[in-house]
Amino acid sequence: MKDLTILDGGMGRELKRIGAPFSQPLWSAQALIESPQHVSQAHQGFVDAGAQILTVNSYACVPFHLGEELYSTQGFELAKKASEITREVADKSATKVLVAGSIPPAFGSYRPDLFEVNEARVISQTLFDAQDKNVDLWLAETVASIAEFEMISEVLSATDKPCYYSFTLQDDASTEAKLRSGELVVDAAKAACNAGVDGIFFNCSVPEVMEKAIAITHSVIKETGVDAVIGVFANSFTPITEGHEANDTIQSMRELSPADYLELAKSWYQAGATIIGGCCGIQPSHIAALAKWRDDSEES
Repeated sequence: MKDLTILDGGMGRELKRIGAPFSQPLWSAQALIESPQHVSQAHQGFVDAGAQILTVNSYACVPFHLGEELYSTQGFELAKKASEITREVADKSATKVLVAGSIPPAFGSYRPDLFEVNEARVISQTLFDAQDKNVDLWLAETVASIAEFEMISEVLSATDKPCYYSFTLQDDASTEAKLRSGELVVDAAKAACNAGVDGIFFNCSVPEVMEKAIAITHSVIKETGVDAVIGVFANSFTPITEGHEANDTIQSMRELSPADYLELAKSWYQAGATIIGGCCGIQPSHIAALAKWRDDSEES
């Protein structure tokens, strides 16, 4: 079995599950503000399950979630605090755990129609500056369009740390693999490879759409000769439709057991993914199943 790295699971839903203060529109930032010990607890749960990469809980440290006033006064400090908490948990681990700084969508998940490049660049730069001291690598999460990827890659060009870009896909496995923008995955993968990225990921989409996107990306990487890894961290949401208002409601979940998720993850691995974790609704129990599979495969 070639190297498989285990990423953590979804922080927002995990915070809610363990009893942290959690509501819209603050989402995962609410615990950061009111109960940072819950953020540490959630990170530790994923470490205990076998995660080798922890993602900073900065996803909601944007005006979309905090509101303009709170973001302007505390956005930088909250993202910095989030990175410090993650760094502390990682450094206490008995095994090596890396910290991934998070660059989230500036204007809400799944809404490429709301993207405005200049404002998004300022927000992304603020999050970069707040976290950079405490992270080992960068993860741009839930990227919904090629334009958003290009903007974030400009911001991350200032670092020599590994940079992974994770695209979110349309939740329809019956059609050609597409980003939320409607752009083809093959075009996004080519754009990423042409930019020389360290990794192309897919996240915050239903598990059933991941394998096709991974296979396409694997082919593009082979064709271009770029030394990039493929990663995936799916959610356990019901499919998200076009025009979804991310802050209006808490997205409904479906039952997806650790065994179910593991079977899907095996297909992602076979298609070419070497970093696998989970997004919204994927708990430490799911991550533990992934880690056990990796460990058992290495021993056999």
